[in-house]
Amino acid sequence: MVVTLGRKVKNIFTALSTVGLLASCAPMATYETGEDPAGATGIQNTATPSEHKTLAKYHDDRADDLWVKAKEQKQLLEHYEEKSYLYGKRAQDLQAHTSALIRNYERAATANIKEAAAHRRIASELEKNNSSAARPQKVNVIY
Repeated sequence: MVVTLGRKVKNIFTALSTVGLLASCAPMATYETGEDPAGATGIQNTATPSEHKTLAKYHDDRADDLWVKAKEQKQLLEHYEEKSYLYGKRAQDLQAHTSALIRNYERAATANIKEAAAHRRIASELEKNNSSAARPQKVNVIY
């Protein structure tokens, strides 16, 4: 009985250690999780046109990075399709995984482009409002 209890404890410890190791190695990049660090709170906390322009540039740069990653994955997918015999049974899995990555990168890039456009639109509206508020307005005073 002591031997089996020790074996059970060892198996449980091994399983928990493996789960912990796998969880710590999981990729948590924002591109892959779909999280947006600037998100909706970024728009609410942004007050000036220059801040919106900065956020627009950030989203444009991020979209460019994602397009580059998608292009790299497309090249890799072509390689997997042309040389599938090198990968044996894993070839279809690799192709499917790479196709999914391409879709995710392109979807995220498109979302970033839309976000950048929204920030540019808000910046131009704020500039227009600021310029119209800066002009002196004619006021009728009745005595």
